[in-house]
Amino acid sequence: MKLSGVELRRISLPLISPFRTSFGTETTRDALLVRVVSTEAEGWGECVAMAGPLYSSEYVDAAVDVMRRFFVPALAAVDRLDAISVAPALEKFHGHRMTKAALETAVLDAELRAEGRPLARELGAVHDRVPCGVSVGIMNSIGELLDAVGNYLDEGYLRIKLKIQPGWDLEPVAAVRERFGDDVLLQVDANTAYAVSDARHLARLDPFDLLLIEQPLDEEDILGHAELSRHLKTPVCLDESITSARSAAAAISLGACSIVNIKPGRVGGYLEARRIHDVCQAHGIPVWCGGMLETGLGRAANVALAALPGFTLPGDTSASSRYYQTDITTPFTLIDGHLDVPTAPGIGVDPLEPELAAVTTHTEWLKL
Repeated sequence: MKLSGVELRRISLPLISPFRTSFGTETTRDALLVRVVSTEAEGWGECVAMAGPLYSSEYVDAAVDVMRRFFVPALAAVDRLDAISVAPALEKFHGHRMTKAALETAVLDAELRAEGRPLARELGAVHDRVPCGVSVGIMNSIGELLDAVGNYLDEGYLRIKLKIQPGWDLEPVAAVRERFGDDVLLQVDANTAYAVSDARHLARLDPFDLLLIEQPLDEEDILGHAELSRHLKTPVCLDESITSARSAAAAISLGACSIVNIKPGRVGGYLEARRIHDVCQAHGIPVWCGGMLETGLGRAANVALAALPGFTLPGDTSASSRYYQTDITTPFTLIDGHLDVPTAPGIGVDPLEPELAAVTTHTEWLKL
């Protein structure tokens, strides 16, 4: 297909409650949506970069700039554009995987819509619904945390993930275990907040029978994770460190992880995410789908990915109501702890015009 234009749309979507991690607190989702228009169809993608370079080096303003100045012109020069050709066309530009992912997803959505094929089937999904976990941010008190966890369990979530940092780790985990018991699937996420020297301290989490500890060390410290894994009984899961199928294979071969969190935006798109899934499956490494506070557009695509056979752990594919009072698509609703996989062509959902307009702060049309 040939692109006729690309729309960059900034939105600001208030969160139901502040979401606090070891690197900061978010109260609104300042996101970039990408709509590509071709001769055959149009498609949507969502850039998961945050407002500031906190989770990674990427941030929304930079995504807009690199899209406008480099990525869109590069795709405009491709004669026969399809989703597979996006990554090669952008390969000469270093980094900016979240931006590349948004553009690739929009092209993939348009391509699949034109051909009447759903994303889940294209990726190789084997399930029509996926089990869901929920990520619980750092709270002001243990009481507040226990109330939040109790509410999520009442809603039917099958797994609880607690954000942790030094000073907020052993006590909250112990409190959740004491209140809700050992049968609750429980894991923790450090978002790079610790060092190898904290191994003895982190080993004190072992008695709580956690599913995993996610990204305890700096994203570049693969050898440190391998060392830490030898001191912990709790399985180590990598998130920020996994940026490609190649990095996943290296981490696995070094013994740096026994579980992998796959976030499509972090790795450059759903096609690379599928490659990481395949690498992990070949090595017997379970994977799960992480989340980045996506709207219904990004959530739909994540749910499709999470329906692949290697995704054996509940992911952060929470219901729309976990984060937003009103989503920009028909909301995803939890049913018996699961979300249904979209079956319509492409990512399977469309933005609702009134809801989208209400949260839009800026639009820019790039004519090709």
